[in-house]
Amino acid sequence: MHFSLFEIGFRRRYISRTERKKPLTNKEKRKVTMDDVARLAKVSKPTVSRALSDSPLVNAATRERVLAVAAEHGYAVNRNAQKLRHKRTNTIAVSMDFRSHNQNHISDPFMFDLLAGVSEALGDRNQDLLLCAPNHNDSAAFRQILNERGADGFIVLGQGHREAMLREFAATGAPLVVWGAAAPDANYCVVGSDNVLGGRLAGEYFLGKGRRRFLFVGDTSFREMHQRREGLRDVVDAADEDILLDEIELSSFGYESAYDAATRYLDTIETRPDAIFTWSDTAAMAFISAFRESGASVPDEVSVVGYNDIPAAHYFSPPITTIRQDTRQAGRMLAAKLLRIVDGEQPASAQIRTELIERET
Repeated sequence: MHFSLFEIGFRRRYISRTERKKPLTNKEKRKVTMDDVARLAKVSKPTVSRALSDSPLVNAATRERVLAVAAEHGYAVNRNAQKLRHKRTNTIAVSMDFRSHNQNHISDPFMFDLLAGVSEALGDRNQDLLLCAPNHNDSAAFRQILNERGADGFIVLGQGHREAMLREFAATGAPLVVWGAAAPDANYCVVGSDNVLGGRLAGEYFLGKGRRRFLFVGDTSFREMHQRREGLRDVVDAADEDILLDEIELSSFGYESAYDAATRYLDTIETRPDAIFTWSDTAAMAFISAFRESGASVPDEVSVVGYNDIPAAHYFSPPITTIRQDTRQAGRMLAAKLLRIVDGEQPASAQIRTELIERET
């Protein structure tokens, strides 16, 4: 059979138009390309690229259609090629405050809840997470990760006693956001709760319960804990009657250390406090256990307020009154601010909601 040049050209155009409407065969699905996704979603190839990169230039309906077609036909983005095109790694390094914990053993569940919040927020933005090892915890190690293009920026969970190092690293212009408490002259962006307000809320709660002998538990060499103690002290100073305020410096953050500190404290005092404000819910559990073993009734004789609102605080017996730090909100805010810094912006430090969650203690 012979065809004229006109017939051949027409046949080719006819096939190309009809094939646009045909679904891919199983064989084709195994080698699907961005061109195929564009054809099936009835959009241009640049639109597919933007949709897969979550670009704001693509409306929600188009993005959902492109993602659905890509998922249906097994199309996967070549992340390495995408990174080279955009001159980014799409990876965020996350450093936890290992050095503030005994032998790098982080025993406070709140830090892992916070890490989960950050991980979820980065995942929503198509960013990978690089968790730094405990020995990668200084300015030189951070700079090396950036110089080797291991990450686009850093989220630091917990300032601890690293403020000098963080200032040094921030001074290099490195993208950096820190979970903690902002110093007035900090040169990096900080996200945290309103620690002073948290202390005030605890103090006001104690006054409302008729308590008059307060105990603060925490290491005030940490900026967050210092601010919480100052908030509690504000309430004591403003009270119309004499309120006693005692303190326990707790330098180790595990349950066992807090329990040991509570039992030692009980052995040295004549009159028990009737209100205890601890730096964490974990410490609150330890102090409740020690005080009950000594014969004190919680909450009848002693009111307790923890900090963080970890899930266990709700299920502990008795359920613990606490100052909530919303880890999902914190994760979203940390991720959003860092990506703005990576894009060349300079977002201000900010605080998440700070609220007292009243339970039985």
